[in-house]
Amino acid sequence: RKMRYMSLIPRNYFGDIFEDFMPSTKEDNMKCDIYEKDGAYNIEMDVPGFNKDEIKIEAKKDYLTITAEKSDEVNDEDKDKNYIHRERSYGKYQRSFYLHDLDSDKIDAEFTNGVLKITVPKKDEATEKKYIEIK
Repeated sequence: RKMRYMSLIPRNYFGDIFEDFMPSTKEDNMKCDIYEKDGAYNIEMDVPGFNKDEIKIEAKKDYLTITAEKSDEVNDEDKDKNYIHRERSYGKYQRSFYLHDLDSDKIDAEFTNGVLKITVPKKDEATEKKYIEIK
């Protein structure tokens, strides 16, 4: 199984946007670009060889996890093949991102030509304030 985890931290949080906390086992899978624009995080991720129904996006607390999974089932047309060389791999690929101010109710995702585009709006800090009564 191949897994890669990456943390996305806002610029003003620790002074660095990206922080890897677990090395990749296969760097060619699920490469992405992440940028901030119009009050949202934007993730553009390459997910070649997968169909839309093989990709899942989960938002849980402050984490966004993208999972792509393809089984190695042998179909009828593969039964008669005598492979000489086989590089295309099957399995589960996963990337997780820590998003400090994730607004999970407004996430938008689009998958076109092997590229997954995710827009993650930040929470409006003004509505997140809570005042504490002094007794």
